[in-house]
Amino acid sequence: MAKTLYRKLVDAHTVAVLDTQNVLLFCDLHLMNEYTSPQAFSGLHQQSRGVPVPGQNVAVVSHVIPTHPVVHRIIEDPASALQASNLKRNCERHRIPLFDTNDRLQGIEHVVAPELGMIRPGMVVICGDSHTTTYGALGALGFGIGTSEVEHVLATQSLVYRLAADMRITVDGALPPGTTAKDLILAIIARIGAQGARGHVVEFAGRAITALSVEARFTLCNMAVEAGARGALIAPDATSIDYVLARAPDLAAGAWRDAALAHWATLCSDEDAMFDIEHRFDAGEVAPHVTWGTSPDQAIPVNGRIPSPHDATDAVGRQSAEQALHYTHLAAGASLLGTPVQHVFIGSCTNGRIEDLRAVAAVVGSRHVAPGVRAMVVPGSGAVKAQAEAEGIAALLQAAGFEWRQPGCSMCLAMNDDVLADGVRCASTTNRNFVGRQGRGAITHLMSPAMAAAAAVTGCITDVRSLS
Repeated sequence: MAKTLYRKLVDAHTVAVLDTQNVLLFCDLHLMNEYTSPQAFSGLHQQSRGVPVPGQNVAVVSHVIPTHPVVHRIIEDPASALQASNLKRNCERHRIPLFDTNDRLQGIEHVVAPELGMIRPGMVVICGDSHTTTYGALGALGFGIGTSEVEHVLATQSLVYRLAADMRITVDGALPPGTTAKDLILAIIARIGAQGARGHVVEFAGRAITALSVEARFTLCNMAVEAGARGALIAPDATSIDYVLARAPDLAAGAWRDAALAHWATLCSDEDAMFDIEHRFDAGEVAPHVTWGTSPDQAIPVNGRIPSPHDATDAVGRQSAEQALHYTHLAAGASLLGTPVQHVFIGSCTNGRIEDLRAVAAVVGSRHVAPGVRAMVVPGSGAVKAQAEAEGIAALLQAAGFEWRQPGCSMCLAMNDDVLADGVRCASTTNRNFVGRQGRGAITHLMSPAMAAAAAVTGCITDVRSLS
């Protein structure tokens, strides 16, 4: 029977079939952070259980960590400090590798893991964080899990898993100049909706997808969850395989390499595999996108007009649009161009990689951050930070008036001390623009790194294409 890539990965990791909808799934790698693991470890200890495969679990302190530009970081908030110290104690007890607060390779889990060669095609990777879908860029099935599931994985390296349906999103054509993978995924979410992929694992395919760099693919898969997807996949090709091999010294040569390459070549959907839902997009029609509301699907081309709530097809959508416009202090029919911003945030697991920072530097050039704007750049990891400094990106951005910070999740979710004040409008490269996401009453406009850089130097939402 013909199979999709998703079903191939699930079948290869199924320990036992529990019923028609559920399997016991083996997990190749389990990532942890400081805020979703404490209760799981407590449950483990109450049952006097250990962690049988500690080497297939990795922990990172990322969400609560401050990103102030200091040499030695200290988490001042007592509750956050307790989360970090508990993670360290639990990792030491169970011999689990940890990238702690001041580890030079510390960063956001979804940036650290692939750049250090932990993610390989064909793996199942799980984490107590919804943006684990990121790893689909390398042909690995990644998805977020809850705290009780974290405990189960720690104890058994397996998970009771409910099967998802298959969706394929094919994108042909080529992205126009000034348009990026971030714009593409915002356009996709805007069209299919925040629940458009609910219950599905999405496979991205088409000429526009294969033309993307691996880092751009990370952005695409990272935000698939904002359409309700339970996972995202891109079949491994020469681009992704070269990325992995460059970070996998154990596969430099010999039988292990040959076996890996032979297996990875099978990781694609069969030609006649059936998908439950199919969507098609033309990349050539995608313009730079910006969100106008309080959900990632409330996005429009930067040169478009904010839709009217009356355009919604149902009462729920109409109410959501009305509430979003009230929260963001915007009006239906208005243009976003020229909307003043007081803050710019560049970073996160969506857009905190070296390619993103290069794009920012290219836009900034000899320009300077506009008066009245506070602009922050937070690298996704210690390795990204070091590379940006070596390439001169950090110096260029600092000279332009940007704050150059330490790695971490930072202002993506206001779980640390990088929090916006009520009413502050922020151009952000993050993945969510929910009410209060970056601070109570703060207003978030999601956009690409290039678009955020344009906002920083002009002081308002700007079409980056107008600066070239």
